[in-house]
Amino acid sequence: MKVGIIIYSQTEHTYSAGLELKDKLSESGVDVTIERIVPVGDVHPGSKNIKFETIPDIDGFDFLVFGSPVHAFSLAPAMKAYLEQIKSLENQNVACFVTKGAPFKWTGGTKAISVMKDIVVSKSGNVVVTSIIVWNKGHDKAVKEMVQKFVAQINS
Repeated sequence: MKVGIIIYSQTEHTYSAGLELKDKLSESGVDVTIERIVPVGDVHPGSKNIKFETIPDIDGFDFLVFGSPVHAFSLAPAMKAYLEQIKSLENQNVACFVTKGAPFKWTGGTKAISVMKDIVVSKSGNVVVTSIIVWNKGHDKAVKEMVQKFVAQINS
C-alpha cells in the first residue's frame, strides 16, 4: 500500500497532524509520502487565481489523505484551489481532515469537510473517512483519534 498525504498548513498545526499520521502508518508497514501545498505569496479568505510554488503529484498512490486548516468558516482557499486543479481521482480512496481554532465543529469544520468531499466526488474519488480537529487544549487527543481512525481505514 502506498499512501500520499497532501497538506496545506500555515501555522504548522495541520502539518504536525499529518506527520503523526505518517509516522503511525509507517510503523504499520505502509509506504507513506507527505507533501506540502505551497502557494506563491499570502493567501487570504476570498483569494482567487492562486498560484503554487509546489503542486504535489498524486499519481502512483493507492490512497490519498488531504489535510487543510479552516479559514473564515470554510476550506482554506489554497487547498480548495489545489483540489480543483486535480484532473481526476477516479476510483481513488481518499481521507480528508481539517484543523481549526473555533471550539465547535459546525464553526467551519463541517463546511470545510463538505467542500473537500464535494470536490473529491466531482473528480470521481471516494471519500472513505474524515475528521475535524479542533486545535485547543485537547488537540493532542483529537489528533490521536484522527490518526487511529485513518490508520484503521487505510489498513482495512
